[in-house]
Amino acid sequence: MPAPEHPLRAVRVGLSGKLLLLTIVFVMVAEILIYVPSIANFRLNWLNDRLAAAHTAALVLDAAPSGMVPESLAKQILDSIGARAVALKMGDQRRLLAAANLPSKIEADIDMRNVRWWRAILDAFEVLLFDEPDDVIRVVGPAPMAEGQFIEIVLDEEPLHKAMLSFSVNILLLSLVISAVTATLVFFALHYLLVRPMGRITANMVAFRADPENPSRIIRQSGRHDEVGTAEEELGAMQRELASMLHQKSRLAALGLAVSKINHDLRNLLASAQLFSDQLSNLPDPKVQRFAPKLMHALERAIAFCQSTLSYGAAREAPPERKAVAVEALIEEVHESLGLSLDVPIRWIVSVERGLTVQADHDQLFRVIVNLTRNAMQALEVHGARDPARDQIRITGRRDGGVVVIEVSDTGPGVSERARSHLFQAFQGSTRAGGAGLGLAIAAELVRAHGGEIRLVPGTIGATFSIAIPDPAVDLEARRADERQSRHEAPPGAEGVA
Repeated sequence: MPAPEHPLRAVRVGLSGKLLLLTIVFVMVAEILIYVPSIANFRLNWLNDRLAAAHTAALVLDAAPSGMVPESLAKQILDSIGARAVALKMGDQRRLLAAANLPSKIEADIDMRNVRWWRAILDAFEVLLFDEPDDVIRVVGPAPMAEGQFIEIVLDEEPLHKAMLSFSVNILLLSLVISAVTATLVFFALHYLLVRPMGRITANMVAFRADPENPSRIIRQSGRHDEVGTAEEELGAMQRELASMLHQKSRLAALGLAVSKINHDLRNLLASAQLFSDQLSNLPDPKVQRFAPKLMHALERAIAFCQSTLSYGAAREAPPERKAVAVEALIEEVHESLGLSLDVPIRWIVSVERGLTVQADHDQLFRVIVNLTRNAMQALEVHGARDPARDQIRITGRRDGGVVVIEVSDTGPGVSERARSHLFQAFQGSTRAGGAGLGLAIAAELVRAHGGEIRLVPGTIGATFSIAIPDPAVDLEARRADERQSRHEAPPGAEGVA
């Protein structure tokens, strides 16, 4: 069977290779930008040098008696300056000083008296790329030491072409050397400053992804104070937060597994206790008859709590069944469930508007206030011996328009700064040592389910938590539609009778 064909993989060029290639390209581009004006300037200097030599020869030729110069001497002078003819122009007069082997045709005239930079560049590349080596040119320029006089020479273009080629080769070799040295220096500098730190960050990210809960995989700071150092700091902070979150979720998963194992047995124990309380309720003792219903109600509520133990982590709370709840009666239930009425030395103060009701789920609002007041009792334990004049729990309630506000406050030490940043987060917002913070997290979730808000009131003695529960929203458009329909269905004259 033929061997399976494997798709060709594209060759991956690393960051170092790309950096090296870009450095070489940029240096070569810079050398080209330098070479273009340099070759044009070299051509102009070469022609000016020939004009200066021609002017010196013109002085020698012009100094001969009656302008008579032997032909052999004139030819030697022309060969020394590399020209075929030399002429001197004064005003409109032109005087041929020496000539030898004049061509029948001159391919180009170059006027050095007025040369534009862009034209000089075009002429230089025309000489290099397009002109023939055996072309003959005429060059006209001002005499260096004679104002108003002009030197005109006729010369072969081949020496200029060879000189420009030699200059270009030298520039190319020099550019290669400069490019190699510059690219090497830039490469090693950027490799040390950027590529190596980025490789280290990339390797750390790959290693951290493989085992994010391993503390040793968190990147170590290099101590740099630039953008790379900032990236390392932010990456390290993000990795620490992510590792902490994963560790916390692992603990939550283990806790959920443990709770699920004991949940069944706990329900059975509470059910047995409920059966015993049913038998106690049949006793004729007045005290038993007084406390038995409350005990039954507490056990029923405990069984319901046990059945919803996993609701915070695994499932959401059931939507609240909102109905009118008397706030003062609800607070009294909380008072009895906490056992504060049994000669506990904590002063319980209730200040609720008379007849205040709130549209809420009775059991869920009960759980919210129980969690807050239990936290208040635990906060007061730090004082040691209880003193009713000092240890107080105060609950107030009032209506503010369409919102009912309930505040639970205590005279304890308050909430620490560390707990404030994660106040309503499970396992992070505990206000006391050893606490899990579930009470506040559950209370916040239940209040949000009612569309309300729970917050810590700043600037108070101890800790004060404010619960704001709005009334259910009223669909105004539906109400207006019903009113319009009722007006249309009303018999004529009904509005006037009303």
